[in-house]
Order: sequence, then structure tokens, then C-alpha cells
Amino acid sequence: MKTILCASLLLAVLVFPSHAEDKRPLPNPHIDYAGFLKEAAAVGQLREQRRISEEQFLRMMSEPGTIVYDARSDDKYRLLHIKGAKHLSLTDVTAEELTKILPDKTTRILIYCNNNFGKEPVAFAGKGSTASLNIYTFNTLYSYGYKNVFELGPFIDINVSKLPFVGERVRK
Repeated sequence: MKTILCASLLLAVLVFPSHAEDKRPLPNPHIDYAGFLKEAAAVGQLREQRRISEEQFLRMMSEPGTIVYDARSDDKYRLLHIKGAKHLSLTDVTAEELTKILPDKTTRILIYCNNNFGKEPVAFAGKGSTASLNIYTFNTLYSYGYKNVFELGPFIDINVSKLPFVGERVRK
């Protein structure tokens, strides 16, 4: 019995090697987590200064040279979005794709996400506060060279929002 147990343990170690013991880095020049953390710290300070009210968002979105950008999924965007918003799902963001909807990196960009709106659990399904799409969108745009970004700050009941919405779930 002892022999079978020892043989089983040896087999398990050989078949399922411990990755915890392997301290070699797994190099990938296309992933830079340390760089992300460093940039996110700097972007976080800027982001806090660029969070705006619903009234400011409304005023700014009507000004020439301003683009409202929606990075939610295609399905959520189709259901309901702010009228006039340009759309590119965050998962589809590349430098080339961003240039198609945001050709000038100095353009003022207004962003919003699921976590800005309540009472619409389908089109604006809430995410965990640390996984809010606004955080990723702001950081991503900044990483691609778009530095003139502003974010809708408050949590707003969609039924009383002053923002104009369009899509399949527009309430008449």
C-alpha cells in the first residue's frame, strides 16, 4: 500500500509539475504589467480631475470638436446609448480601430459606462466598482495617446437623466 501511495505521489509530481517552483519569467514583449501600473497611477490623478457632472457632460457634448465615446459591447450599445456616441467595444480597441472613430488625438472625448446609470439592468448592467468600464476606457485611451478625456462622474437614474438616449430600449 505504501509503495502504491509513493508511486502515485511521484507520478503526480512528474505529470503535474509545480509552476510555483519555476521562477523563470515568461517573457512577452506585448504585455507590460509594471508599465500599466505605473501609467495607471499617473492616469488616476488626471482622471479624478476630469470626472464631470451630467450638466457639464451635456454642455460639453454639444460643443464643436467633442466626441462622446461608448466602449461597451456591441449588444449593449445597440440596446441603448447616448445619442451621437461613437462606438468601439473596448475588446476591439487597437491603434488602427481607434483612429477610425477618433482620428485626432487632441479631440475632447467624453466617456460613460454601465456604472453611470441605474434602473436599466439590461443595457447598463452594473459591474463591480473596481471593474468599471470607465476606468479601463480612460486608461486605454490615455495609453493610445488620447489625453483630452473626460468622464461622466455620477450615478444617474436613467429615468430622470437629462441625457438623450437612442436604441432599441428607448422609453417612449
